[in-house]
Amino acid sequence: MPELPEVETVKNGLNKIIKNKKIMDVKVHKKQLRNKIPTTFKKNLLNSKIIEVRRRAKYLVFDLSQGKLINHLGMTGNWKLKDSSYKKEKHDHVELVLSNKKRLIYNDPRRFGVMLYSKNEETYFAGKKHGAEPLSREYSFKYLKNKLINKIAPIKAVLMDQAVVLGIGNIYVAETLYKCGVSPLRPANQVTDEELKLIVKHSKQVLKQAIKSGGSTIKDFKKAGGESGYFQTKLQVYGREGELCRKCHIPVENIKLSGRSSFWCPSCQK
Repeated sequence: MPELPEVETVKNGLNKIIKNKKIMDVKVHKKQLRNKIPTTFKKNLLNSKIIEVRRRAKYLVFDLSQGKLINHLGMTGNWKLKDSSYKKEKHDHVELVLSNKKRLIYNDPRRFGVMLYSKNEETYFAGKKHGAEPLSREYSFKYLKNKLINKIAPIKAVLMDQAVVLGIGNIYVAETLYKCGVSPLRPANQVTDEELKLIVKHSKQVLKQAIKSGGSTIKDFKKAGGESGYFQTKLQVYGREGELCRKCHIPVENIKLSGRSSFWCPSCQK
């Protein structure tokens, strides 16, 4: 699933290619995503100008001259920009024909994405429990300490809880905890103050580095335009089960926590 850096990368890519373009036509090829695209979708978007694309948690919010287009990439969603000669492909769901005659197409093989129009995004997000954005000032040592004080669940599971912190995700939690020398199995309320400070510091650094690198190439993730990210070349533990730790040369292990693969070094992470 695309995580925060991947969504940020897509957002940056989209702004470079569609900002200030007008939506001249809307084609809904397949209605069924996580939500069913309503029949009013085309009418609501038609003739709107795309002012800017923002990231909110792991969502993309298209600020339009008339309302908002809200998109979640789900597991395999991606946007691609094509010219007028493009022929529709199997998993294309939505096609926006832009004022420069380019076509912006949302493709989603597994159909876990979200695509909807809203006059006010708060109407959609109001019922969702969202913690702090990890790249914001709100996400601080004090904030995290307050969130973890009574939690006995493993620190890795807690950091992936969207009600605690938004969108760090599996890859980047694994890399952060490795840099901090903290086991993913450690109960959250047993992480020391100094370690919490390191978690805040390194999670911000890891995410910024991943965004700068264009995200990680994981499964079907593609940047806007179709290219892949390359942060995967810098991963220290994620996806390296059985390979030697770059610090201590002990094999990296992989355990399941909350149903997710959790890569770690049993020697470096206590």
